[in-house]
Amino acid sequence: MIYFDHNATTPMDERVMAAMEPFLSKYYGNPSSLYRWGRVARDAIEQARAQVASLVNAQPSQVVFTSGGTEANNLALQGRMRKFPGGKLAVSAIEHSSVRETALGLQQQGWQVSFIPVNASGVIAIDALDELLIGGDVQLVSCMAANNETGVVQPLAELALTARRHGVVFHTDAVQATGKMPLNFSDTGARMMTLSAHKIYGPKGAGALILDSKLELMPLQYGGGQEQGLRGGTENVAAIVGFGKAAEIIIQEREAHSAHVFDLRQQLEAGLKGIPGVTLFAEQARRLPNTLQFGVNGVDGEMLVMALDRENIAVSSGSACASGGSEPSHVLLAMGVEETLARSAVRVSLGKDNTPLEVEQFLASLQGILRSFGVI
Repeated sequence: MIYFDHNATTPMDERVMAAMEPFLSKYYGNPSSLYRWGRVARDAIEQARAQVASLVNAQPSQVVFTSGGTEANNLALQGRMRKFPGGKLAVSAIEHSSVRETALGLQQQGWQVSFIPVNASGVIAIDALDELLIGGDVQLVSCMAANNETGVVQPLAELALTARRHGVVFHTDAVQATGKMPLNFSDTGARMMTLSAHKIYGPKGAGALILDSKLELMPLQYGGGQEQGLRGGTENVAAIVGFGKAAEIIIQEREAHSAHVFDLRQQLEAGLKGIPGVTLFAEQARRLPNTLQFGVNGVDGEMLVMALDRENIAVSSGSACASGGSEPSHVLLAMGVEETLARSAVRVSLGKDNTPLEVEQFLASLQGILRSFGVI
């Protein structure tokens, strides 16, 4: 299969699997236990904590491990807003469902929610955020570092600075940006940052919330006081070890990976521009090097995804983290894209093992399918 859906998940690096294996077999001790095997597990978690912290230039004490990006986003939003019953939070109009739906869930429970608009290129409007915060009644702002559908990189430092100027806590979902662009927790100005292992060739089931040590949150689940009391429950040691190893590897290899996938994306964009009726979304914006989203006039995006699947090519019609939805992308609609064109959207997200030949095969298959649909 030609796998072009790395923003959905990535294949696990063999070096990550090797690092995890002992904690799936020999070292099965509970990391809260005092005997040797428990201490081995605890030491492995703390090593991984340091590795993940290094990925975003944070301190190990600022890393709170979770089961993934969705839980980390919920901990950030719910954990903060529960300290302000009936309070107000602001999230961008293009957030991942794990932020958007959490915000809407809080709204149903009595909290106030405002959505920050974006421009036609999918960039969050700093002026709109500034105006929204003038009233002084917002407790939390959440804006993603880079969009999972379009790949558009957001002006994170400027957004965080705007929030800070109004005395508002700023959270960023950096799941898609991690491993694809430089990230420095302190330099962004964010006080919370969400990460996930399986987007950087690590295992599913491990994520982290990077947290300013001075910031208070309420836990979502209670138990044995693990993760600074913010995430009770026995830790998933093997997955956390894998997360740490994936972080260590991506620190060393990110620049080479990014250059490689950027070259492939350039090749892909050039080919798509030669196909009648194709629209490249957010083409002029700064984007992640691996991500491209396009639409084809008169074609349903999900039908095109399934037709490509029959050609043994895996792409996405939007976010793979939202199941059962056939609505047009809320991201594209927020950018002002017409609904019919938004329904045609297909996302290609490239990875380190993809090749120029695969891009050529994709373009050839796409053109053949569009001819069979009668649109070219």
